[in-house]
Amino acid sequence: MLNDFRDGDASFKIPGFADIIKPVKREMEEARKNSYPIIYLCDCHDEDDREFRLFPPHALKGSRGASIVDELKPEGTDILVRKNTFSGFYNTELDDMLIKLSISKIVITGIITNISVICTAVDALMRGYEVDVVKDAVRGLDRKSHNYSLDQMKNVFKISII
Repeated sequence: MLNDFRDGDASFKIPGFADIIKPVKREMEEARKNSYPIIYLCDCHDEDDREFRLFPPHALKGSRGASIVDELKPEGTDILVRKNTFSGFYNTELDDMLIKLSISKIVITGIITNISVICTAVDALMRGYEVDVVKDAVRGLDRKSHNYSLDQMKNVFKISII
C-alpha cells in the first residue's frame, strides 16, 4: 500500500485506505509468525504510462508516492515486486518467485479491490494457485465496485473470500 493511495493529499486517493491498515498488519503478523513469505506488489510507473489514460498519475518511479506507507514497511526477508499493470503476475517475476518458494496458496490484502486485487487474484487462480482474499483487508475505488468485485471473485471465479 503506497503513499499515493493514502487518504489525504494523494494523487489517486482510495476511500477507506486507513481503515485497512490494521487488518493488513494483522495478516502480515500472522504470516511472519508462521514463517510465510510476505510479498509486496507495488505499482511503479513511468511518467508516460498507458495506465494514466484511465487513472490519474500515481506511483511514479522514484517518488515518495511510490513508497510503501510507514505503517506497513517491509522487514527482513519480505520481498518487493514492482508492477506497472493491474495484475501482479503480468510482466513481473512473481510467478517464478512463487514457484521457487514452493508456494501453492496466496493470501491477498491491499488495494484496489476492483482493479489490482481482482486482476491478480484471477491471474493466480488461472496459474493454479489457491487464492484467499481477506475481505476486511482490501478496499476498492468505492463501496459499490468493491462489493461487486468481491462478489465476482467469490461467485464467478470461486475464489475464497475470508
